[in-house]
Amino acid sequence: MKPFKTAFTSLVVAVLLLSSCGSDTQDAAPPEEEEAASEEVVGDIIDVAVSAGQFPTLVAAVQAAGLVETLKGEGPFTVFAPTEEAFANALSALGLTAEQLLADTDTLTAVLTYHVIPGTVMSSDLIGASDLNVATVNGAEVVVNEDMGTVSINSATVVTADIETSNGVIHVINEVLLP
Repeated sequence: MKPFKTAFTSLVVAVLLLSSCGSDTQDAAPPEEEEAASEEVVGDIIDVAVSAGQFPTLVAAVQAAGLVETLKGEGPFTVFAPTEEAFANALSALGLTAEQLLADTDTLTAVLTYHVIPGTVMSSDLIGASDLNVATVNGAEVVVNEDMGTVSINSATVVTADIETSNGVIHVINEVLLP
């Protein structure tokens, strides 16, 4: 009977050891998940806009207006980033060339800061928004609406939402917002 008791005790000890090893493995997993999550955000607003390669006019405008350091700052910021087509349409409607717009830093700064809201506003925060007035960094307000999953800022539509950055979020819009 003694060998059976010893074998049974050894089995219980082995099961306890194995089950405790299993929990150590589970405890080790979350830091890897946290590390992976932190790797998903690849940089600040400027770094993400540049690396995306789809906002050359916006990046040039931010540089010309001297707003690079601001948008690389701590934030958080919500940026409504017009597409290249949106910039082309706005320049055509205003009768300006890109060079003329970039040379007028006062107007450029007013337009660009009208595309920035202090804080991080994700698209999910806007569900049910109806004629919501939101102050921009330049002091003027934009009107936000959400209807059946489509978010609009004034008359512009968000075409790509929730591009997360280390200091905020970018929402791509199909029009240039004019204050």
